[in-house]
Amino acid sequence: MSGPMQPTFILVHGAFANSFSFAPLQAELGLLGHRSVAVDLPGHGFGATYTRAYQAPQDLEGLAAAPGAIKGVTLADNAAHLIGVLERAKENGPVILVSHSRGGITATAAANARPDLIDRIVYVSAWCPVDLDVNDYYAEPEMASVDAASLALAMAGNPAELGLLRVNFRTADPAALAAFKAAFLADGTDEEFLTFLNTFQPDENLDVGTSADRAQAATWGRIPKTYVRLADDASIPLAAQDRLIREGDALTPDNPYDVRTVAGSHLKWLVDPAPAARVLADVAALTAAGAERP
Repeated sequence: MSGPMQPTFILVHGAFANSFSFAPLQAELGLLGHRSVAVDLPGHGFGATYTRAYQAPQDLEGLAAAPGAIKGVTLADNAAHLIGVLERAKENGPVILVSHSRGGITATAAANARPDLIDRIVYVSAWCPVDLDVNDYYAEPEMASVDAASLALAMAGNPAELGLLRVNFRTADPAALAAFKAAFLADGTDEEFLTFLNTFQPDENLDVGTSADRAQAATWGRIPKTYVRLADDASIPLAAQDRLIREGDALTPDNPYDVRTVAGSHLKWLVDPAPAARVLADVAALTAAGAERP
């Protein structure tokens, strides 16, 4: 007897990350019997720019001036790429779109444009702007504890001149490394932190969208949605995550978030993915059964 079709998880990375970030999570999901696809947004993964200046010994002057392939990439480009992936995945059954951190902006833009391709959208401590543009949230009280200048400790080049953000994640500067660890993986070992840091790429695009890219009730608001709170996140603090949940619920009161909580920092759920994988597996069971689809 055939049962509900197995959903496919589509995983969207955050800033300076790529599909490699999800390898441990995908392994855990696979062992639980779930299929998943990790997306590389334009200019990420094998589309990223790694120059000889970024190798060791580093040429810091060269690194600050080298062009990067991600220059000019826009949120619209990211959303279009993701929509192409969603279209292919949808041919095989239900789709669960999972985003982390800055990846939530792209997921939201894609959901605004093509809600028909998404059976559930899941934000894992991810941006889903409703009342404000993403950059404006950083001036709000919920983000007051975030050290927004930490990336500047290892910034390479002038973003206005390069047309992109470039961070030297291969720095050995103790202050920069301490700031990164506090922001991303304070609850991990030094070995785990440095291993994950080596999966980051130096360049990120500048476009985080405008008010037109905020969640739209008529489209995004039709999709069943889950927010996975990361309880010890220092990059998007719990208060900020809860504000995003409240704003989303206020926008679509008849379709509120299914809220889950996982212990750990911004990256801990990717380093130690078993708890998050179990949460996603439970979400998949709901989606496969079509429990909340109006």
